[in-house]
Amino acid sequence: MKKLKRSARLVELTQFLLARPHSLIPLTTFAERYGAAKSSISEDLAIIKEVFEQEGMGELQTLAGAAGGVKYIPRVSEERALGIIEKVCTKLEEPGRILPGGYLYMSDLLGQPHLVNEIGDIFATIFGGKNIDVVMTVETKGIPIAYATGAKLNLPVVLVRRDHQVTEGSAVSINYVSGSHKSIHTMTLSRRALKEKSRVLIVDDFMKAGGTVRGMIDLLAEFDAEVAGVGVLLDSGSVDSEERQVEEYVSLVTLETVDSKNRVVGVKPGNYFER
Repeated sequence: MKKLKRSARLVELTQFLLARPHSLIPLTTFAERYGAAKSSISEDLAIIKEVFEQEGMGELQTLAGAAGGVKYIPRVSEERALGIIEKVCTKLEEPGRILPGGYLYMSDLLGQPHLVNEIGDIFATIFGGKNIDVVMTVETKGIPIAYATGAKLNLPVVLVRRDHQVTEGSAVSINYVSGSHKSIHTMTLSRRALKEKSRVLIVDDFMKAGGTVRGMIDLLAEFDAEVAGVGVLLDSGSVDSEERQVEEYVSLVTLETVDSKNRVVGVKPGNYFER
């Protein structure tokens, strides 16, 4: 790469780090990439580190020694996260979102890349220190959140399917009970998709009683895998504790009430903000 002016180098270096979160990058990589001395690169990184911390974008971790380098860790302050989620709550309280059966229409929100990326930032902040190998979700509406979270953690995404696909090869299938309807469903995961003994972060868009999440947890047991955490965008606060099938989870939004007759929706920030 041709030698850049410092201002241009700072911009390109920042973009390089943002695109590779949780990756340890040796200083020699930057020195060779920009044709600059390591001392100059270190000065650049000090400037970027200060800006990241001041703007609440995350932190730069520096490791000394021959095997050292720099690592960008995305972080969102709780204050900024609350601001994001309060905007989501305002959107979810729109009367036109109420669907038959007391469900909420959320697909438009999950189709907004900027918002989904912000949700990924929050989950990456919450679970960033959990020593995770993969992010898992079940098709279909949890997929955007899973990929946004995986991108911020620099981790692969594993997709659980409702029906087995021939293109997935040999797979493990289990039956699970839907917590909301008490009906039996099937989920399946390709044997090639997940290594045994992996540490898995489960994310999903909505959880009522937790039947689907419990199904994924049971499915992971077939791979001798470990649940590193569970994160959901929206959970239902109307479910009694004895009915809930999952106790340990983090929610960003809690659905309190849906009054279909009067077209009123009540939501609040989830249990993450109560800790």
